[in-house]
Amino acid sequence: MAHIADAKFTHGNLMRHVSTMSLTASIGLMAVFAVDLIDLFFISLLGVDELAASAGYASTLMFFASAINIGLSIAAAALVSRAIGGHREEEARRYATSVAAFTILIGILVPIVMLTNADFLLNLVGASGEIAEKSKSYLFIILPTTMFSGMAMVAVAVLRAYGDARRAMYPSLLGGGVNALLDPIFIFSLGLGLEGAAWATAIARIATMGFALYPAIKEYDAFAKFDLGKVSSDMVEVVGIAMPAVLTNIATPLGTAIVTREMAKFGTEAVAGMAVVGRLTPVVFAVVLALSGAIGPIIGQNYGASRMDRVRESYIDGLKFLSVYVLLAALVLYFVRVPLADMFGAEGDARVLLYWFCGPLALANFFNGAIFVSNASFNNLGHPVYSSWINWGRHTLGTWPFVILFAAWWGAPGVLIGQAVGGVIFAAIAVWLSFRVIDCPGKKLFMPHLCPQQYRLQVVANRSIR
Repeated sequence: MAHIADAKFTHGNLMRHVSTMSLTASIGLMAVFAVDLIDLFFISLLGVDELAASAGYASTLMFFASAINIGLSIAAAALVSRAIGGHREEEARRYATSVAAFTILIGILVPIVMLTNADFLLNLVGASGEIAEKSKSYLFIILPTTMFSGMAMVAVAVLRAYGDARRAMYPSLLGGGVNALLDPIFIFSLGLGLEGAAWATAIARIATMGFALYPAIKEYDAFAKFDLGKVSSDMVEVVGIAMPAVLTNIATPLGTAIVTREMAKFGTEAVAGMAVVGRLTPVVFAVVLALSGAIGPIIGQNYGASRMDRVRESYIDGLKFLSVYVLLAALVLYFVRVPLADMFGAEGDARVLLYWFCGPLALANFFNGAIFVSNASFNNLGHPVYSSWINWGRHTLGTWPFVILFAAWWGAPGVLIGQAVGGVIFAAIAVWLSFRVIDCPGKKLFMPHLCPQQYRLQVVANRSIR
């Protein structure tokens, strides 16, 4: 039997756990998103503005498939980490296998549905003519690898659930290296252009899956032998977390699609500028994006061990860590805004949007991060539906009205400003709701009652142990 890590997050300094998990997770994410940024840079060197816009439209639709995979990985992290926190190792393996089986099924069905309706979906986000055709060819290469990408995410989530931050970091880092190596070969040496970038990404996804599954199986024997009966019996609980998590993440590309459609009204230059901002954001703010997946296992293990005092402290430390990182990143962006704009040849609206992003809008990522951390608390404390409410609210009511209003006042920059304003409002709601969940887990929040005395006594008892 392979060595099984203990529930390491139930003891030790929580800020150290939060920072270690977040930084290592962000390194892997940064590698993947940096390659996306390099893709866009190489495509821009081809000297055809429409190619950058095509990549932007295709990325908007691809994010729907990625959001589903992310949702499934969140379910894996929540279920496996809770089982580990409660020292139920066989249960942890069963859950990992059940989520993996669901991921394979979804990874087959989603590309079929999206590719069958590619023309309609591209038109929905504002793509037309030659740009739509180029976006479609890009999608037909990458979307069939959705299953491989999903399995890689699930395996990485399982590694994080065991507290293995280092091994969870390597798959994305190595996969990003494969992508970066193949990009110039396929785009320039083979003369495949935009399709070359797509082929490089597709191959890198398969490699990333291998890099993730190997340590999960070798070091932790993290997956049980497939048993249809056991998978079926676990499916209700898996779907209970996975589906709300998937719905939560689907809301994000929906909001992006709304913003893309509104930005399209200001022309190709504005869309190309937004594509650059869209690629820069996950590179610069990879730590923010990684927080949800990083802090989730910490909350999950402590919840499984009934250490609610540490759950609360983990959440607060996550917000503290977030605020420091966003402030530092925003300062760096402000001082490099001119060379960044020059590097991508941004002119007109594209340059204006980039300057806004490198200015006050960078600080708005704190509020996005607060929503991510809150979603981690909801998903791991048994209230994944609250994540769906917050995210759908943020990306519909918190996006469309504000985007339209501010775009009418300030044009293309107003689209991004409106999106940021909506984020502030829903972040405040998410933080308030998270503290209610943490202080009273297992209770419905909109009922006129207090937490049971038994729960308060348990919190006091746990604090005295420390």
